[in-house]
Amino acid sequence: MSSLFEPTPPNILPELHQRLLAFHGKPAPRDVWDPLTQLIYSLLSARTKTEVSLQIIRDLRNRFDGWQGDWTRLRDASIAEIEEVIRPITHYEKKSHQLKETLQQISDRIGVLRLEPLGRYRTEKIRAWIEQLPGVGVKTSAAVVNFTTLRRRALCIDSHHQRIAQRLGLSSPKADARQVEADLMALAPEDWTPEMLDEDHSLFKLQGQTLCTKNEVRCGRCPLLDLCPTGKERATPKRGPW
Repeated sequence: MSSLFEPTPPNILPELHQRLLAFHGKPAPRDVWDPLTQLIYSLLSARTKTEVSLQIIRDLRNRFDGWQGDWTRLRDASIAEIEEVIRPITHYEKKSHQLKETLQQISDRIGVLRLEPLGRYRTEKIRAWIEQLPGVGVKTSAAVVNFTTLRRRALCIDSHHQRIAQRLGLSSPKADARQVEADLMALAPEDWTPEMLDEDHSLFKLQGQTLCTKNEVRCGRCPLLDLCPTGKERATPKRGPW
């Protein structure tokens, strides 16, 4: 039986990236938002389908004039008004309170309801600051600094990305998203830009949504099979007692 923790080749992440790129094709270009809009989206999208979350952002923009990244009217809205718009998402009652409190805290701590002023700080400090906000964890902080106009080096580790990294043996099966990100960033070439890291996340996410899902794996079609200890074990015929 092969080990999930055999020595990892130093160029493994670029190899995985190129194989996923060849198999899935180049991900669609991201609609790069301002960091506050991304924070709102990330807060609301947990455990909610992407298409629903995107529609909620559009509805919030229409209702509270947020198209230019000015979310003042959303911050000042009542909980009932917020709930009315975000009701289709999972746990909308809890998220409505977290969202309103988050927007108020940003205004109080920065003096303006924007996150661009954080851009003068190093990435680690920005993320630590963001993670002090209600309901914000490592996945959201990575999305805010990497997916947005801030464009910093970070890997957003969602459930798909985490699952595949662990099945590939790139991180411990018990590692949380923060540790998985640290393990993968240690393997990422120094010349990978924030945009390249964003693309890598998108490719891993697509792989997790199509071939390497939580409940079903299609190892026979996987372009990473020969590099995946979990997949190779699944593909190895089991010997009988004789």
